[in-house]
Amino acid sequence: MTPELLSFVMFGGTILVLILGFPVTLTLAGSALLFAFIGAELGMMRPSLFLNLAATRIFTTMKTESLVAVPLFVYMGVVLQRSNIAGDLLESMGKLFGSLKGGLGISVVIVGALLAASTGIVGATVVTMGLMSLPIMLKAGYSPRIASGIICASGTLGQIIPPSIVLVLLANILQGVNEDAAMLRGDLVPEPVTAIDLFAGALLPGLLLVGLYLAWVVLQTFIRPKTVPSLQEGTERPAFFPIFKAVLPPLILIVLVLGSILGGIATPTEAAAVGAIGALVLAAISGRFNWLMFRDVGLETVKISSMVFMIIIGAGLFSTVFKGFGGDAVIAEFLRHLPGGAFSALLLVMILMFVLGFFLDFIEIIYVVVPIVGPILIALGYDPLWLGVMVAINLQTSFLTPPFGFALFYLRGVAPPDFQTRDLYRGVMPFIGIQIIALALIWMFPAIVTWLPNLLFR
Repeated sequence: MTPELLSFVMFGGTILVLILGFPVTLTLAGSALLFAFIGAELGMMRPSLFLNLAATRIFTTMKTESLVAVPLFVYMGVVLQRSNIAGDLLESMGKLFGSLKGGLGISVVIVGALLAASTGIVGATVVTMGLMSLPIMLKAGYSPRIASGIICASGTLGQIIPPSIVLVLLANILQGVNEDAAMLRGDLVPEPVTAIDLFAGALLPGLLLVGLYLAWVVLQTFIRPKTVPSLQEGTERPAFFPIFKAVLPPLILIVLVLGSILGGIATPTEAAAVGAIGALVLAAISGRFNWLMFRDVGLETVKISSMVFMIIIGAGLFSTVFKGFGGDAVIAEFLRHLPGGAFSALLLVMILMFVLGFFLDFIEIIYVVVPIVGPILIALGYDPLWLGVMVAINLQTSFLTPPFGFALFYLRGVAPPDFQTRDLYRGVMPFIGIQIIALALIWMFPAIVTWLPNLLFR
């Protein structure tokens, strides 16, 4: 057996074990250590070299300053969810648009976008909107299929609309991938790819998705009006001040966090710290802050952040062993010589990520697949910033794809007992199609991604 073949045996075995439901971190790290031992026994890998590379990889990753933004953004999102600021926003938007056909659906999409730009946590957003809006939508006569699809899709906007944890993690990976691609091209000084660049590049694509979601909801009012009825026909709209009071807190956080990043005032880590403190202040002003909530928010943040960083470590070990066996070189040669050149290579990678999203979490795909295929795609001529946004939107789809889409699990967990899972699966299908359309539009018009970063930073 050659080292290259052993690398693909490791990759296939790891994917299979993950699909069977074994813990991600233990699977990635365990597979890496097991196959490193096998490689050492077969004389394909020097144990001392692997251990040095693994230790260096872990140390380099864990001291990366940009990753400090991850627990801070998580903390900010959990505070907003626990203090019910998100619930107030959803209730006010529902009253504002409820008298219109499809108004509740429009409200959910808008709230999903605002929460994405202020929290970026998919689970918290889907659960909050599922608990508050799903019963109201079903009671108003919404089709269970349409209601569940709108909630799940809107909840996943936190994956692409900055500030997003996905973009922070992806920027950390793309920096190394871009340097590897520069080595393939012979470029000694590649242009860096930062989280700030990705935030700016993802903003317009995120708004594009919001627009497509809203267009789909409006379209339903014409082709299937009975499935998206109004909440209260003929009632007066609520007063301006209660709505303004509900919308103001997330808008303040958006300006503080995203505005300071895009304006060049703060780094993502600094802005995340300001956002975390701002969320605490808003929770205190709302009168819902107490020490029990403070403790619970801290514990939840530690749990989520620990899970993310343990996956990062395990995926780093996996990538080190895979590259040590020469698997990345085989993939690079395969993609380089595909009929159709760079177009076919990117199309194949996008399809692979889409399929893996049926079974794997976005963090696993970012840290296992992107380091392997990213360098050759960038070396073939694709802009790393544009490629990063394409990957982010593709990974957002993984939250919606059955059978293991996390947004589906979140909503199923808070849905009424008589809610049918098949309605949930059917409901997300149009939105999966919408995201594929968005990917196609961004592929045809790269300026959707590159225009704002070029305007702000170049």
